[in-house]
Amino acid sequence: MGWPVAHSRSPVIHNYWIAEHGLRGAYVLLPVQPEKLEHALRALPVLGIAGCNLTIPHKVDAMHIVDHVDALGQRIGAVNTIVVNADGSLSGRNTDAFGFIQSLLEAGSTWKAADGPACVVGAGGAARAVIVGLLDAGVPEIRLTNRSDGKAAEMAQEFGPRVKALAWSERHDALAGAALLVNTTNQGMHGQPALDLHLHALPSEAVVADIVYAPLITPLLAAASQRGNLTVNGLGMLLHQARPAFASWFGVLPEVSERLRHQVLQAPL
Repeated sequence: MGWPVAHSRSPVIHNYWIAEHGLRGAYVLLPVQPEKLEHALRALPVLGIAGCNLTIPHKVDAMHIVDHVDALGQRIGAVNTIVVNADGSLSGRNTDAFGFIQSLLEAGSTWKAADGPACVVGAGGAARAVIVGLLDAGVPEIRLTNRSDGKAAEMAQEFGPRVKALAWSERHDALAGAALLVNTTNQGMHGQPALDLHLHALPSEAVVADIVYAPLITPLLAAASQRGNLTVNGLGMLLHQARPAFASWFGVLPEVSERLRHQVLQAPL
């Protein structure tokens, strides 16, 4: 469910796994206007639907609609997965933090949480999931910067002393000594301007990740690769956040294969 939702590649992923495991089911796109979200979610058990994913702009609003939100979803402050329970009640979960950390680990990088500070750009729902994932992994310090300074400061205060908000005007110098840089904004996505960030202060051994997956190589990743940084695109996060969601509906934890990656990349935008 999303508004809009036509751009989502999630049906490619989940229907691939449904076929791979010989399951009876289908994963479809449900465009739902924000003001109709509660009606749509409450209709899931009536229609015999096992659950759904949520994308923009529903991830935060759904928390106030569902009957139960797991501990991780509460900490992140957003849910992206809804599960219909046997009694018809709705549970909200967040699998984005898992998806992001898995994307780092599978990228062939030597990144470890203890390597040093992480810089996170953006202060939306995706940033919240990334921050919680990094905190739980053991990153000693997270430098958070956002075009709206107030939003970054508010988020830093919420997540505690290991998260430090830096003014947008300080974003370039904030990269000094960082072991990881993560873009959680939509800057660099098809139709959006490139992220306005200079990498001159970023160590050459730092990992640069971008949650954008269309295009696969954003201007940020291209610039980072050119200067020798290892890069991680957004496809891994998209694929890995889907795994625990699929398991919550079908009882099977699927794997990410190269064939699936290829199919997702070939899907029209």
